[in-house]
Amino acid sequence: MAEPENRCSLSIILPVLDEAGCIVATLSRLQALRRQGAELIVVDGGSRDGTVGLAEPLADRVIASPRGRSLQMNAGAAIATGDVLLFLHADTSLPEEGWEAISHAVARGAVWGRFDVRIDGRPWMLRVIAAMMNWRSRLSGIATGDQAIFVRRAAFLALGGYPPMPLMEDLALSDALKAVSRPACLRSRVTTSGRRWERKGVWRTIFLMWRLRAAFRRGVSPDALARQYDT
Repeated sequence: MAEPENRCSLSIILPVLDEAGCIVATLSRLQALRRQGAELIVVDGGSRDGTVGLAEPLADRVIASPRGRSLQMNAGAAIATGDVLLFLHADTSLPEEGWEAISHAVARGAVWGRFDVRIDGRPWMLRVIAAMMNWRSRLSGIATGDQAIFVRRAAFLALGGYPPMPLMEDLALSDALKAVSRPACLRSRVTTSGRRWERKGVWRTIFLMWRLRAAFRRGVSPDALARQYDT
C-alpha cells in the first residue's frame, strides 16, 4: 500500500435522503480520514428527518441538491477539490486501508475503480449475494454504488458526470468509464447494510434487480424502471 504522504487527494461524496438513523455513525467513521486531509461532502436531496443538522458538524460541506442520487453526486463532484472522487452510500463504511488502497491503484495508473463489498445482515444468503456481486463486477467491469466507486475527478468531469437518471446511474457511468479503461477491482472490502434486502425480502430483491438490469440493457426507460423498483 502507498504510504500516507503519498496518498492521492480525495473527496468523499455522500448523497443522502432521510438518513438520520445512520448518518452520524457513517460520518463518525470518516472523521479520521477527514483529519488526515480527505474532503467530506454531504449532498442532501430534501431530507425531512434532521439529517442535515446531524451531518453539518461532521462534514466539510453539506449542500442541498434536487432529489436523485445521480443529481446529488454530480452536485457534490462540482464543488469537490480532490483529484479523486469517492462516491459512498450513507449505509456503507470503508475499510481502514481504503484511502491507501485507492492511492495505490491510482499510482499504478487506474482511472477509476471500486471495492469488493460485504453485506451486513442476518440472512446467510447476503454473503452469497456479495460474493456474486464481486465476481460479476470483476468479470464484467461494471461497478455498483454499493461497491464505493472512485474515479479521477478530471475523467469524471470529462464524461459529464453521472447521467441524470433515477436508477441504474452506476451501470451507465461504468459503461462510459469502461470506454476509457478497465476498473481497478480492489479486494479490500467495504461493508454495506443489508437493510434493502431484508426489508423487501432477499429472493424478491435478487429477482427484481436481475429483471431491472436486463430491462435496462434492453433499453427500457430508467424512469419506468425506477417506478418498478419503488413499488
